[in-house]
Formats: sequence, C-alpha cells, structure tokens
Amino acid sequence: MLPTLVRRLAERLLVARACRELRGLPRPAHLGLIMDGNRRWARSVGVADARFGHRAGAEHLDRVLGWCARAGVGAVSVYVLSVDNIAKRDDEQVAYLFELLATVIPERVRRPGGQWALQVAGSLDLVPDETARALKEAVEATRGRPRRLTLAIGFDPFGDIVGAVRAALSEAALRGDSVAEAAASLEAGQIDRRIAAPADDIDLVIRTSGEQRLSGFFPWRAAHAELVFCDIHWPAFRELDLLRALRTYGRRVHARAV
Repeated sequence: MLPTLVRRLAERLLVARACRELRGLPRPAHLGLIMDGNRRWARSVGVADARFGHRAGAEHLDRVLGWCARAGVGAVSVYVLSVDNIAKRDDEQVAYLFELLATVIPERVRRPGGQWALQVAGSLDLVPDETARALKEAVEATRGRPRRLTLAIGFDPFGDIVGAVRAALSEAALRGDSVAEAAASLEAGQIDRRIAAPADDIDLVIRTSGEQRLSGFFPWRAAHAELVFCDIHWPAFRELDLLRALRTYGRRVHARAV
C-alpha cells in the first residue's frame, strides 16, 4: 500500500513539473493518437483474452481526452480501425471492436457537458448497421462542441488520397477540361479540400507500445507532423507521458524558430 501511495505522489509531482516546463512552449493544436498495445497490455497483466485489453483501451481514451483538454489541445484524431484491420483480424476480435464502437466510445463522448464534437473519417459502410447508427447519432449529439475528436474507422489511407484526386479530376471534366488540362491544373490545394476528415493538418502524432511506424495514419494530414513514440502500452499511457510528449513537441518547434 505504502509503495503505491509513494508512487502516486511522485507521479503527481512529476506531472506538476511537466506542466511548469510546458509554459511558454508551443502546443500542438491538433494531436494524432495511434492507440497501440491493447492486447500486449492485457497479457502483461496476466489476461490472455484480447477483449480485456481492447475494452480497457477504449475506456482509457476518455481519460486521455480529459488530459488533452486540460493541456489545451483543441483537436484529437485517433486511429481506431483501418480497412486492413477489418480485413486481417479474426472475425471474433473485429466483432468485439465493433461492439465497443457502438457502446463505450459513443456513450462516453455523448455525456452531458462533454467538450468533444465527434467526427468519423472512413467508411461506415464497412461496419455493422448498429455500430454505424450509434456513431452517427453521437456525431449529431455532439455537434457544435468546442473541441474536435476524429475517429478513423474503416479508413483507407491510399483510397482517401486517390478519391480526392478523382473528385478533383471529375470536377475538371464537368467543366469541359480535357484530361491533359485537368492534370496540368491539378494542385495540392484541390486535393486538400477533398481529403476526408480531419479538416486540418496534424501537428503531433503519438504512438504507444514502442512501435515506430505510422501504419497509414492520415498520410496527407500527418505529412509534416512531429512524431513521438512511447514505449508504454496504450491502456497504461499516463498523463505524465502525454505531457512529456507535448514538451518534446514544444521544444522541437521552439528550437526551429530561434
């Protein structure tokens, strides 16, 4: 009992110090989170059932969003399920993830007094009707809130960019432009306007569990993002870890500006 109390006190002191060190440093307006390590965390605490880890990870997102709001982050984008995740994971595991997306996350984000407006990036045609309905209702219920939460669900990173290019070229064709004219006039801004949510660039991407790759995480929006890789599994990710990542971001940006 005593070691636990000492550890908690020490962590609170470290959080307070990290907050002080953040003063005067640039903050990311838009944070990206790759919530990795749910299954490995479950095994590390002696539970073989991956569902235990996935539920803990889904519930932990609500806690982390509170820390983000307290730290002044106005937008958070989270990698939940890509097209590849849906196709490659076993049916039972995917079904449970869909259940969490229909219950835990919408229920938490919809609570009265919440700060986060929910958006979905990806194709809800790839998820069960019940899950899609719960997410759409949560989007409507949270519209107009001051902070923005974007969930990548059924997200295809390559298809997102290809679709934006196709839309821009189709618009040019409707104007009567030839293929050569449409291609010659195509600019990055035309693609940018047609990219799926989120609507603006991501400043910082944090990936947990020690993996050092982006795995197709919003490639257009994260093209210029700072990257921080954290060795802690997602359900064990602490406010201190978040603040340290924000501090790393602030110091990097500040160093480039001087």
